[in-house]
Amino acid sequence: MPIEQAKACLELEADAIRALIPRINDQFVIAMNMILQCSGRVVVTGMGKSGLIGKKIAATLASTGTPAFFLHPAEGIHGDLGMVTATDIILAISNSGETTELISILPAIKRIGAAIIAMTGREQCTLVQNADAFLNVAVEKEACPLGLAPTASTTAALAMGDALAVALLSARNFTPEDFALYHPGGALGRKLLLTVENVMRGGTDLPVITPDKTVKEALFAITAKGLGAVLVVESLGSMQLLGLLTDGDIRRSLENGHEFLDKPVGELMTKKPRTIAKDKLAGHALNIMEKNQPRPITLLPVVDSQFRAIGIIHLTDLLRQGVV
Repeated sequence: MPIEQAKACLELEADAIRALIPRINDQFVIAMNMILQCSGRVVVTGMGKSGLIGKKIAATLASTGTPAFFLHPAEGIHGDLGMVTATDIILAISNSGETTELISILPAIKRIGAAIIAMTGREQCTLVQNADAFLNVAVEKEACPLGLAPTASTTAALAMGDALAVALLSARNFTPEDFALYHPGGALGRKLLLTVENVMRGGTDLPVITPDKTVKEALFAITAKGLGAVLVVESLGSMQLLGLLTDGDIRRSLENGHEFLDKPVGELMTKKPRTIAKDKLAGHALNIMEKNQPRPITLLPVVDSQFRAIGIIHLTDLLRQGVV
């Protein structure tokens, strides 16, 4: 029986979210445009479980390019409304639309001059009557078998908040680089903020050789730099990248004897290897390495706009920086 109840809970909550799709309507567009044209912040407010959902919505908005913060309505009654200005928009969440603490701050919000977006489960309620836009998050029934604990209703409100945040993100042409500005900490920040230039080996650490040198000489160069490869350039003056020779290439060739060691590097190198620019994200370099066909690779030459070799990035460099 408990397992069946759990499955029924998920079905009900999934149905509650699906029911929101037709409600991405004119009112949703009005709410979105209000926020896009807002010169202040989105102040999310709600009581109890709606407040917890509101905190998450505020955090999602703030991290995706819409300045937002959460205001507890009970604290608002006792002075925190001073954080609200006429240029702000209030996103008020209440399933009934009659939550006492929320209704109590409406007159003050009106006097301040902030616009109001109501996110409720009832169209005929005090909150909607005082709002400039209405986001309908009504549910047929709660997933709680007692019909008491907010379950499907809070899930619907959270999903509608995500839909609003994603729509705003798209309208603002928000990029991964923009996202990185608000997530500088931890692995996510490192993956989004670090560029190839921050991680690559260059200068005297760069293993390079010209195509007329022998494979044996290339092997010494590979060993000296410890990166498992050498970049083959047209000349040390031009640094025009011609190819790449790895220790793996050499090992595979040894299966057919060692005579090739005296041949020119140009005969064994991989021509036109995968490359990357220095201003690309380190995470993008990792993606290229992992998705390379027919097998993943562990390093990438870094080139400038003229296809001159300026660096090399190795998987171990990404590991050290926490990108992987």
